[in-house]
Amino acid sequence: MKKQLDIFFTALMFYTRIPCPKNITHDPTYLNKATRYFPLIGWIVGAIGAIVFVGTYKLFDSVELSILLSLVANILTTGAFHEDGFADVCDGFGGGWTKEKILKIMKDSAIGAYGAIGLVLLFAIKFFAIKEVIDTDWNDTLIFFECLMTFIMVHALSRLTAISIIFTTEYVREDELSKSKPIAKQNTWKEILGAIIFGLAPLTYLIFLSWKFVFLLIPLIILRFFAIRYFKKWIGGYTGDCLGAVQQLAEVIIYLSIIALWNFI
Repeated sequence: MKKQLDIFFTALMFYTRIPCPKNITHDPTYLNKATRYFPLIGWIVGAIGAIVFVGTYKLFDSVELSILLSLVANILTTGAFHEDGFADVCDGFGGGWTKEKILKIMKDSAIGAYGAIGLVLLFAIKFFAIKEVIDTDWNDTLIFFECLMTFIMVHALSRLTAISIIFTTEYVREDELSKSKPIAKQNTWKEILGAIIFGLAPLTYLIFLSWKFVFLLIPLIILRFFAIRYFKKWIGGYTGDCLGAVQQLAEVIIYLSIIALWNFI
């Protein structure tokens, strides 16, 4: 039990800025096993976003302001870990035409035009999509519960989509300096099963409330297929930045898919 707690806190420390016990380190062995808890971290990030949204909505009575503050809370929680990866991918694949050039650009800490434009568009779409998904006519108890489950589902499922790439795709960076290197070497059935359970559990609950939620898996499977195909074509596999980009894209796609499902089914 203690070992599993240490692995969980290793995941929490690696993927968020939430304080962890002082004995927790970036041990490569634990980081590799921490893959199983990546979607579970989404539960925490999603819950924080939902709590901030509902709390600020009660305080300011403004959906727009509450969504922005919720997004800020999520960014502060993760340290913009995945958003940084998305920006790097936009810069790398937008400005590079060879594997070496793409990897070099993504390694650069400075953000370029493609990354800046990509982030602006990403947050704009995310903001308006969340605004469409959130129904402010619910009573107080229901709005909190629905927000909580929706935010948790989105963050858990988007992280499962991203982390599942490492189970079937090769890591391409050769340097040991990359933050993803420790989690990119080996994954046993325990990591795969754990990620699937924690990633699908919130969605499974929502499917019991409405069968429409099952269709959210279709666009995510398509995203995963084309993301892997695209990354393999240009760089031969994936990097940590690629996983961050897929997580962010999956998050937006889930919100857009919810809107489409409720409009047309």
